[in-house]
Amino acid sequence: MKRTVFLGALALSGLVAGAAAAATLDDVKARGKVNCGVTTGLVGFAAPDANGKWEGFDVAICRAVAAAIFGDQEKVEFVPTTGQTRFTALASGEVDLLARNTTNTFSRDVDLKFEFMPTNYYDGQGFMIPKALGVTSAKDLDGATVCIQTGTTTELNLADFFRANNISYEPVPIETNAEAQQQYLAGACDVYTTDASGLAATRATFENPGDHVILPEIISKEPLAPLVRHGDNDWGDLVRWTVYALIAAEEYGVTSENVKEMAASAGSNPEINRLLGTEGDLGAMLGLGKDWAVNAIAANGNYGEIFEANIGESTPIGLARGLNAQWTDGGLMYSPPFR
Repeated sequence: MKRTVFLGALALSGLVAGAAAAATLDDVKARGKVNCGVTTGLVGFAAPDANGKWEGFDVAICRAVAAAIFGDQEKVEFVPTTGQTRFTALASGEVDLLARNTTNTFSRDVDLKFEFMPTNYYDGQGFMIPKALGVTSAKDLDGATVCIQTGTTTELNLADFFRANNISYEPVPIETNAEAQQQYLAGACDVYTTDASGLAATRATFENPGDHVILPEIISKEPLAPLVRHGDNDWGDLVRWTVYALIAAEEYGVTSENVKEMAASAGSNPEINRLLGTEGDLGAMLGLGKDWAVNAIAANGNYGEIFEANIGESTPIGLARGLNAQWTDGGLMYSPPFR
Protein backbone atom coordinates (compact mmCIF):
# COMPACT_ATOMS: atom_id res chain seq x y z
CA MET A 1 0.00 0.00 0.00
CA LYS A 2 2.76 2.39 0.97
CA ARG A 3 4.62 1.55 -2.23
CA THR A 4 1.50 2.24 -4.32
CA VAL A 5 0.90 5.58 -2.62
CA PHE A 6 4.56 6.51 -3.05
CA LEU A 7 4.56 5.64 -6.75
CA GLY A 8 1.30 7.50 -7.26
CA ALA A 9 2.69 10.60 -5.57
CA LEU A 10 5.86 10.31 -7.62
CA ALA A 11 3.87 10.06 -10.85
CA LEU A 12 1.74 13.06 -9.85
CA SER A 13 4.81 15.15 -8.98
CA GLY A 14 6.29 14.17 -12.33
CA LEU A 15 3.20 15.38 -14.15
CA VAL A 16 3.20 18.67 -12.22
CA ALA A 17 6.92 19.16 -12.86
CA GLY A 18 6.44 18.35 -16.53
CA ALA A 19 3.65 20.91 -16.83
CA ALA A 20 5.76 23.56 -15.11
CA ALA A 21 8.78 22.73 -17.24
CA ALA A 22 6.89 23.29 -20.46
CA ALA A 23 5.34 26.56 -19.35
CA THR A 24 8.01 29.02 -20.44
CA LEU A 25 8.51 27.59 -23.92
CA ASP A 26 4.74 27.49 -24.44
CA ASP A 27 4.43 31.09 -23.24
CA VAL A 28 7.28 32.23 -25.49
CA LYS A 29 5.76 30.56 -28.54
CA ALA A 30 2.32 32.00 -27.78
CA ARG A 31 3.78 35.47 -27.22
CA GLY A 32 5.87 35.25 -30.38
CA LYS A 33 9.07 36.52 -28.77
CA VAL A 34 11.62 35.89 -26.02
CA ASN A 35 11.76 38.42 -23.18
CA CYS A 36 15.43 38.69 -22.33
CA GLY A 37 16.83 40.55 -19.33
CA VAL A 38 20.03 42.47 -20.04
CA THR A 39 22.11 45.16 -18.37
CA THR A 40 21.01 48.78 -18.58
CA GLY A 41 23.97 49.41 -20.86
CA LEU A 42 27.50 48.00 -21.07
CA VAL A 43 29.14 48.54 -24.46
CA GLY A 44 30.31 45.27 -25.99
CA PHE A 45 28.03 43.15 -23.82
CA ALA A 46 24.58 44.74 -24.05
CA ALA A 47 23.77 48.28 -25.13
CA PRO A 48 21.49 49.98 -27.68
CA ASP A 49 23.23 51.51 -30.71
CA ALA A 50 22.49 54.97 -32.16
CA ASN A 51 19.28 53.59 -33.70
CA GLY A 52 18.13 51.94 -30.49
CA LYS A 53 19.01 48.39 -31.61
CA TRP A 54 20.51 46.26 -28.87
CA GLU A 55 23.93 44.82 -29.62
CA GLY A 56 26.63 42.94 -27.73
CA PHE A 57 28.04 39.66 -26.50
CA ASP A 58 25.13 38.89 -24.16
CA VAL A 59 22.59 40.23 -26.64
CA ALA A 60 23.84 37.65 -29.15
CA ILE A 61 22.94 34.84 -26.74
CA CYS A 62 19.38 36.14 -26.52
CA ARG A 63 19.16 36.42 -30.29
CA ALA A 64 20.51 32.88 -30.74
CA VAL A 65 17.76 31.52 -28.46
CA ALA A 66 15.11 33.45 -30.41
CA ALA A 67 16.52 32.16 -33.70
CA ALA A 68 16.54 28.57 -32.41
CA ILE A 69 12.85 28.82 -31.54
CA PHE A 70 11.43 31.01 -34.29
CA GLY A 71 14.09 30.97 -37.02
CA ASP A 72 14.23 34.75 -36.54
CA GLN A 73 16.74 36.42 -34.22
CA GLU A 74 14.66 39.60 -34.10
CA LYS A 75 11.85 37.93 -32.16
CA VAL A 76 13.24 39.05 -28.82
CA GLU A 77 12.46 41.96 -26.51
CA PHE A 78 15.30 43.30 -24.37
CA VAL A 79 14.42 44.32 -20.83
CA PRO A 80 17.09 46.46 -19.10
CA THR A 81 17.75 45.39 -15.49
CA THR A 82 20.07 46.58 -12.74
CA GLY A 83 22.01 44.54 -10.20
CA GLN A 84 19.11 45.09 -7.81
CA THR A 85 16.19 44.36 -10.17
CA ARG A 86 17.51 41.53 -12.36
CA PHE A 87 16.60 38.62 -10.09
CA THR A 88 13.13 39.94 -9.35
CA ALA A 89 12.52 40.33 -13.09
CA LEU A 90 13.45 36.70 -13.68
CA ALA A 91 11.66 35.24 -10.66
CA SER A 92 8.44 37.15 -11.43
CA GLY A 93 8.36 36.00 -15.06
CA GLU A 94 8.92 39.48 -16.46
CA VAL A 95 11.81 37.97 -18.39
CA ASP A 96 12.26 34.39 -19.63
CA LEU A 97 16.03 34.51 -19.59
CA LEU A 98 18.63 36.68 -17.91
CA ALA A 99 21.81 37.37 -19.88
CA ARG A 100 23.58 40.25 -18.17
CA ASN A 101 27.05 39.58 -16.76
CA THR A 102 25.72 37.55 -13.83
CA THR A 103 28.06 35.41 -11.73
CA ASN A 104 27.13 31.82 -10.97
CA THR A 105 27.22 31.35 -7.17
CA PHE A 106 25.96 28.76 -4.69
CA SER A 107 23.32 31.00 -3.09
CA ARG A 108 21.95 32.28 -6.38
CA ASP A 109 21.56 28.73 -7.64
CA VAL A 110 20.28 27.12 -4.44
CA ASP A 111 18.67 29.87 -2.35
CA LEU A 112 17.29 32.14 -5.07
CA LYS A 113 16.12 29.10 -7.06
CA PHE A 114 17.72 29.89 -10.41
CA GLU A 115 19.30 27.57 -12.94
CA PHE A 116 22.58 28.74 -14.41
CA MET A 117 23.33 27.87 -18.00
CA PRO A 118 26.85 27.13 -19.36
CA THR A 119 29.40 29.80 -18.46
CA ASN A 120 29.80 32.06 -21.48
CA TYR A 121 32.55 34.26 -20.00
CA TYR A 122 35.11 33.32 -17.35
CA ASP A 123 35.98 36.53 -15.56
CA GLY A 124 37.34 37.94 -12.30
CA GLN A 125 36.91 41.16 -10.32
CA GLY A 126 39.44 43.93 -10.92
CA PHE A 127 40.12 47.59 -10.17
CA MET A 128 40.36 50.64 -12.45
CA ILE A 129 41.99 53.90 -11.36
CA PRO A 130 43.14 57.14 -12.98
CA LYS A 131 46.73 56.74 -14.11
CA ALA A 132 47.51 60.07 -12.44
CA LEU A 133 47.12 58.45 -9.00
CA GLY A 134 50.35 56.55 -9.62
CA VAL A 135 49.08 53.40 -7.90
CA THR A 136 50.36 50.11 -9.34
CA SER A 137 48.74 47.59 -6.99
CA ALA A 138 45.32 47.22 -5.39
CA LYS A 139 47.11 46.58 -2.10
CA ASP A 140 48.11 50.26 -2.14
CA LEU A 141 44.50 51.50 -2.10
CA ASP A 142 44.27 52.01 1.66
CA GLY A 143 41.70 54.71 2.40
CA ALA A 144 40.43 54.90 -1.19
CA THR A 145 36.85 55.70 -2.14
CA VAL A 146 35.46 52.90 -4.31
CA CYS A 147 32.49 53.01 -6.71
CA ILE A 148 30.66 49.69 -6.51
CA GLN A 149 27.36 48.43 -7.91
CA THR A 150 24.91 47.34 -5.24
CA GLY A 151 23.31 43.90 -5.36
CA THR A 152 26.40 42.28 -6.89
CA THR A 153 29.05 39.78 -5.83
CA THR A 154 31.62 42.58 -6.09
CA GLU A 155 30.42 44.07 -2.79
CA LEU A 156 31.40 40.99 -0.78
CA ASN A 157 34.57 40.38 -2.79
CA LEU A 158 35.68 43.96 -2.16
CA ALA A 159 35.10 43.68 1.60
CA ASP A 160 36.96 40.37 1.73
CA PHE A 161 39.97 41.72 -0.20
CA PHE A 162 40.42 44.84 1.90
CA ARG A 163 39.92 42.91 5.13
CA ALA A 164 42.43 40.22 4.11
CA ASN A 165 45.01 42.91 3.32
CA ASN A 166 44.25 44.94 6.48
CA ILE A 167 43.42 48.10 4.56
CA SER A 168 40.35 50.33 4.60
CA TYR A 169 38.07 51.85 1.97
CA GLU A 170 34.98 54.01 1.67
CA PRO A 171 32.26 52.55 -0.59
CA VAL A 172 30.38 54.79 -3.02
CA PRO A 173 27.20 52.79 -3.89
CA ILE A 174 25.89 53.05 -7.44
CA GLU A 175 23.02 51.34 -9.27
CA THR A 176 24.16 51.10 -12.89
CA ASN A 177 27.34 51.07 -14.93
CA ALA A 178 26.38 54.44 -16.43
CA GLU A 179 26.14 55.93 -12.94
CA ALA A 180 29.46 54.36 -11.98
CA GLN A 181 31.13 55.85 -15.05
CA GLN A 182 29.69 59.29 -14.30
CA GLN A 183 30.74 59.21 -10.65
CA TYR A 184 34.19 57.84 -11.38
CA LEU A 185 34.97 60.41 -14.09
CA ALA A 186 33.64 63.19 -11.86
CA GLY A 187 36.10 62.16 -9.15
CA ALA A 188 33.45 61.02 -6.67
CA CYS A 189 35.48 57.85 -6.21
CA ASP A 190 39.15 57.01 -6.66
CA VAL A 191 38.48 53.49 -7.87
CA TYR A 192 35.86 51.61 -9.85
CA THR A 193 35.65 47.89 -9.19
CA THR A 194 33.64 45.29 -11.10
CA ASP A 195 34.37 42.34 -13.39
CA ALA A 196 37.56 42.98 -15.36
CA SER A 197 35.65 42.63 -18.64
CA GLY A 198 33.22 45.31 -17.47
CA LEU A 199 36.10 47.62 -16.60
CA ALA A 200 37.59 47.17 -20.07
CA ALA A 201 34.20 47.82 -21.68
CA THR A 202 33.66 50.94 -19.58
CA ARG A 203 37.15 52.32 -20.20
CA ALA A 204 36.69 51.87 -23.96
CA THR A 205 33.93 54.50 -23.88
CA PHE A 206 36.10 57.17 -22.20
CA GLU A 207 37.29 60.16 -24.19
CA ASN A 208 40.86 59.37 -23.09
CA PRO A 209 41.01 55.63 -22.24
CA GLY A 210 44.80 55.77 -21.86
CA ASP A 211 44.42 57.99 -18.80
CA HIS A 212 43.03 55.07 -16.83
CA VAL A 213 44.63 51.78 -15.84
CA ILE A 214 43.25 48.42 -14.76
CA LEU A 215 45.37 47.14 -11.89
CA PRO A 216 46.93 43.66 -12.19
CA GLU A 217 45.09 42.02 -9.27
CA ILE A 218 42.14 39.77 -10.06
CA ILE A 219 40.55 39.09 -6.68
CA SER A 220 37.80 36.60 -7.46
CA LYS A 221 36.38 33.98 -9.78
CA GLU A 222 33.43 35.34 -11.75
CA PRO A 223 31.95 32.67 -14.04
CA LEU A 224 29.36 34.70 -15.95
CA ALA A 225 26.41 32.80 -17.36
CA PRO A 226 22.83 33.20 -18.56
CA LEU A 227 20.19 31.90 -16.15
CA VAL A 228 16.58 30.77 -16.01
CA ARG A 229 14.18 29.83 -13.22
CA HIS A 230 14.43 26.54 -11.31
CA GLY A 231 11.89 23.87 -12.25
CA ASP A 232 11.66 24.96 -15.88
CA ASN A 233 13.62 21.98 -17.15
CA ASP A 234 12.49 22.00 -20.77
CA TRP A 235 13.24 25.70 -21.10
CA GLY A 236 16.56 25.28 -19.33
CA ASP A 237 17.55 22.50 -21.74
CA LEU A 238 16.70 24.68 -24.72
CA VAL A 239 18.79 27.62 -23.53
CA ARG A 240 21.62 25.40 -22.29
CA TRP A 241 22.04 23.51 -25.55
CA THR A 242 21.72 26.66 -27.63
CA VAL A 243 24.76 28.03 -25.79
CA TYR A 244 26.55 24.71 -26.25
CA ALA A 245 25.68 24.74 -29.95
CA LEU A 246 27.51 28.06 -30.36
CA ILE A 247 30.55 26.70 -28.50
CA ALA A 248 30.59 23.41 -30.42
CA ALA A 249 30.18 25.22 -33.74
CA GLU A 250 33.43 27.10 -33.18
CA GLU A 251 35.25 23.89 -32.30
CA TYR A 252 34.04 22.21 -35.50
CA GLY A 253 34.58 25.18 -37.80
CA VAL A 254 30.89 25.87 -38.36
CA THR A 255 30.40 29.61 -38.93
CA SER A 256 27.64 32.04 -39.79
CA GLU A 257 28.94 32.01 -43.37
CA ASN A 258 29.13 28.27 -43.97
CA VAL A 259 26.43 26.85 -41.68
CA LYS A 260 23.65 26.87 -44.30
CA GLU A 261 25.87 25.17 -46.86
CA MET A 262 27.05 22.55 -44.35
CA ALA A 263 23.46 21.87 -43.31
CA ALA A 264 22.35 21.33 -46.90
CA SER A 265 23.91 17.85 -46.99
CA ALA A 266 25.45 15.49 -44.48
CA GLY A 267 29.23 15.57 -44.23
CA SER A 268 31.73 13.04 -42.92
CA ASN A 269 31.62 14.18 -39.27
CA PRO A 270 28.66 12.57 -37.44
CA GLU A 271 28.85 15.10 -34.57
CA ILE A 272 28.47 18.03 -36.97
CA ASN A 273 25.65 16.21 -38.76
CA ARG A 274 23.74 15.75 -35.50
CA LEU A 275 24.37 19.37 -34.51
CA LEU A 276 23.06 20.67 -37.81
CA GLY A 277 20.13 18.26 -38.04
CA THR A 278 21.26 16.36 -41.13
CA GLU A 279 21.45 13.20 -39.02
CA GLY A 280 19.00 12.29 -36.26
CA ASP A 281 16.55 14.79 -34.83
CA LEU A 282 17.88 16.37 -31.64
CA GLY A 283 15.66 19.39 -32.20
CA ALA A 284 12.54 17.34 -31.53
CA MET A 285 13.83 16.59 -28.03
CA LEU A 286 13.78 20.35 -27.37
CA GLY A 287 10.40 20.91 -28.99
CA LEU A 288 12.12 22.59 -31.95
CA GLY A 289 12.75 21.90 -35.62
CA LYS A 290 15.75 20.09 -37.09
CA ASP A 291 17.36 23.39 -38.03
CA TRP A 292 17.28 24.94 -34.52
CA ALA A 293 21.08 24.99 -34.16
CA VAL A 294 21.57 26.09 -37.76
CA ASN A 295 19.37 29.12 -37.10
CA ALA A 296 21.08 29.87 -33.78
CA ILE A 297 24.54 29.81 -35.39
CA ALA A 298 23.45 31.74 -38.48
CA ALA A 299 22.07 34.58 -36.33
CA ASN A 300 25.38 36.04 -35.13
CA GLY A 301 27.89 33.26 -35.66
CA ASN A 302 29.55 30.71 -33.42
CA TYR A 303 30.95 31.54 -29.98
CA GLY A 304 34.27 32.74 -31.39
CA GLU A 305 32.60 34.99 -33.94
CA ILE A 306 30.40 36.52 -31.25
CA PHE A 307 33.39 37.10 -28.97
CA GLU A 308 35.59 38.69 -31.62
CA ALA A 309 32.83 40.90 -33.06
CA ASN A 310 31.80 42.39 -29.72
CA ILE A 311 34.63 42.29 -27.18
CA GLY A 312 37.66 40.75 -28.91
CA GLU A 313 41.13 42.16 -29.45
CA SER A 314 40.15 43.94 -32.67
CA THR A 315 37.43 45.93 -30.85
CA PRO A 316 37.97 49.01 -28.65
CA ILE A 317 37.38 46.77 -25.61
CA GLY A 318 40.30 44.58 -26.67
CA LEU A 319 39.79 41.43 -24.60
CA ALA A 320 42.00 38.42 -25.29
CA ARG A 321 40.36 35.00 -25.30
CA GLY A 322 42.38 33.72 -22.32
CA LEU A 323 40.29 31.27 -20.30
CA ASN A 324 37.50 31.80 -22.84
CA ALA A 325 39.41 30.07 -25.61
CA GLN A 326 38.34 26.65 -26.81
CA TRP A 327 39.58 23.71 -24.73
CA THR A 328 41.63 22.66 -27.74
CA ASP A 329 43.51 25.98 -27.43
CA GLY A 330 44.11 25.78 -23.67
CA GLY A 331 40.90 27.52 -22.62
CA LEU A 332 37.79 26.37 -20.74
CA MET A 333 35.19 26.54 -23.51
CA TYR A 334 33.96 23.00 -23.95
CA SER A 335 30.67 21.52 -25.12
CA PRO A 336 29.36 18.06 -24.20
CA PRO A 337 28.69 15.74 -27.16
CA PHE A 338 25.66 16.21 -29.40
CA ARG A 339 24.33 12.65 -29.44
